[in-house]
Parts: sequence; C-alpha cells; structure tokens
Amino acid sequence: MGIALTAAYAPVFLAMSLLPECYRWSERAILALDHAARGESEEMRLQATLGVASMHMYGPSDAAREALNRSLAIAEARGNILNQVALLATLSMFHTRDGDFKTAVHYAKRTRAVAGSMEAPATTALAQSALGRALHFIGDHRGARAELEASFAYWSRAQQTYLGFDDRVLVGLGLARTLWVQGQAGQAVERARQTIKDAERSTNPASLAVALAWVPDIFVWIGDLQNAEEYADWLISHAEANSLRPYVHVGRGYKGALAIRRGDASDGVETLQECLEQLHAVHYEMRNTEFKIVLTQGLVATGQLNEGMMLIDETIRKVEENGDFFFMPEAMRVKGSILQLLPEPRADDPEAWLVQSLELSRRQGARAWELRSAIDLAAILSDRGQPERARTLLIPNPIDQNPWAHWRSPMDMMRQG
Repeated sequence: MGIALTAAYAPVFLAMSLLPECYRWSERAILALDHAARGESEEMRLQATLGVASMHMYGPSDAAREALNRSLAIAEARGNILNQVALLATLSMFHTRDGDFKTAVHYAKRTRAVAGSMEAPATTALAQSALGRALHFIGDHRGARAELEASFAYWSRAQQTYLGFDDRVLVGLGLARTLWVQGQAGQAVERARQTIKDAERSTNPASLAVALAWVPDIFVWIGDLQNAEEYADWLISHAEANSLRPYVHVGRGYKGALAIRRGDASDGVETLQECLEQLHAVHYEMRNTEFKIVLTQGLVATGQLNEGMMLIDETIRKVEENGDFFFMPEAMRVKGSILQLLPEPRADDPEAWLVQSLELSRRQGARAWELRSAIDLAAILSDRGQPERARTLLIPNPIDQNPWAHWRSPMDMMRQG
C-alpha cells in the first residue's frame, strides 16, 4: 500500500516542487519493490519522479540519469507512448544541463519520432517543445522557432505539467531567446516578461526557478542591467527557499557577469570563477559557454590578456565538441577583439575571426550576433584606412547575401598551417 500511495502521490510532490519529499519517498518505495513488482507501472513512475527530483536538487548526476533511463526502458517495454515522450524530453533536458547539446538533440529527435506514432495534440506539443529547445541551443534558430511556435500554439490554450515541468514556461523561454537572437528584441522582452507571469501563475516553484534562470539573459543583452539584477536576486532567494541548488549558483553567476558589465571586473571575475566551480561540482555545465565568454571579458578588463586568450580558445574548442553553437559567433567575436589588444602579434588575424563570426551569424540567422560582429569588424576596417568597406558592411543586407564568401575560416587557416 505504501508503494502504491507513493507512486500515486510522487507526481504531486513534483508539481508542488516538494523535491526533498519526492526524492526521499520515491527512493524508499523503489527499495521496497519486490521482484514481481519490478518493471511494472509503479516502478516506471517512481524512477521518473526520483530522477527528476534528483536532477533539480543535485544537477544531472549519474544517479538521476540511471533512474530516468530505467523509467524509459519500462515505458518502452509496456508500450506507454505518453510516458516515453515525457521521459525522452526530460532526458534531452538532462543532457542539455550536462552541457552535452549534441546528445540532447538526439533525444529530442527521438521524442518527435515517438510522438508521431500517437495522434495526440498534447504529446505532439511536448515533443515539439523538446526539439525546439534542443535546436535553439545548437544554433538552428529557424528550425527552433518553427517547433517552438507550433508547440506554443497548443500550450497557450492548455496548461498541463509532465514530470514537474510546465512546458508553456519552457517554450516561452525558448521563444524569447530565439526572438532576441533573430533581432526582435522588443518582442523578446515582452515574451520574457509574460513567461515570468505564466510561471508565477503555474504555482510550481521549479517552473518559476527555470524562468528566472533564463530571463536575466534577455535584459543583459539589451543593456537593462537593473532588471537583470532584480531577476537574478529573485532567482537566488527563490532557489534557496525551494532546495534548487544549481539555480542558486546560476543566480550568483549572473551577479558576477553584471559586476563585469558595470566595470567592477575584479569582483566579477572572482564571483564567476567560483560560480563555474560550483556548477561543475553538480554537473550543471549548460551555462559554461555563456559565463566563460563574460569571464574572458573580465580577465581582459583586469589586464590578464593571456589568461583571457587561453580561456576563449578553450571555450571555442569545447563548443565544437559539445555543440553549444548558440554562443559560437559571440565567442569568435570576443576572440577577435582580444587579438587586437595583444602587445605581440599572433598568426591569428583578428579580422579573420570577426569575419568567421559574421559568416556563422548569417548562416544561423542570428541577427543580434551579426550586428555585434559587424560593428567590431567595421571598426577594424576603418582603423586600417578602409572606411568604404566599413560603411558597406554596416548597410543592411538580405540575410542570404554573404559578401565575405571569399574568406577562409580561421579554423581552416589553422588546419592548413
């Protein structure tokens, strides 16, 4: 009876974000299962709730992955399509949090394929949400937006929570970030604010934490540091009150990034370095690229040019490995900017890196990154006595035109010596 009660009530614990209770009772019930009960629906539900609670509290650990995979195996054996879709979507999120974006896309595509075997709007919307978010992180903004908008069309009419996640909030965040990177900052801010309101109305503390963990980015990117800091402070206090340890570190990472933006580079560098150590300790690697780019800028601002160059080189290598291509144009732009500041010239040409950033931004349809790279590249061209090229670069062009097609990428230049 205790096992049956726990299997029935653990999803309620998740919906209320009573994570320690969910974790403790799910684990206890699993240990109490006898051989005959293994592989049945109760174990499927218990392993799922244990894995999600563990992921929220301790990050994407081996124990959380094992629990989610075990639940998925039972769902597959029982032919339970809805739970397969929910678990595959959760595993996609798991690998995103672990910083393995390529694997996250793999699980998201599996989610979409399984959902296609069941004609149910909620299942399809859940799969579209997972795939849209995964494509967003690898820099496929057009594909991401198509999936996210299709999913949002469903979730705007319905509010359902699967395994403790409110997909209306997750989709809203993905849309806000996609809108910004595609150059629609006003719509991005509007969507970000509405997503916070939706998360508050959901009465699910974990959903609010997820929203607060991503919304500050939008305000940092548009230069509204005051609102960014208010959301970061809210995130820290909310996460501390609800046993959401990884989100506390994310909030403190924002505080470090904001300090660097405001000119307090020394304090910001120290805070960000500590944040990255803490996030690594809980296997929460998905913010590495973003925070390391800002940390690089902080190191440069404190005169540590060589350290900054080493960090941005390491960050670019890691992106190529894990697939976090959302931030690759910005990482390349920052590298080009540092190369200009080095006292001793290097084989790398800052102009070539900025061109590569510009090309990638255009391929992705990332207008926001494209503008940053174009401004920096125009400044170099102007300094080199080429004002007409600089002016031409800043004139709006159709997205499919590429006046830099004759350039070799820095990656190719390095490979060819």
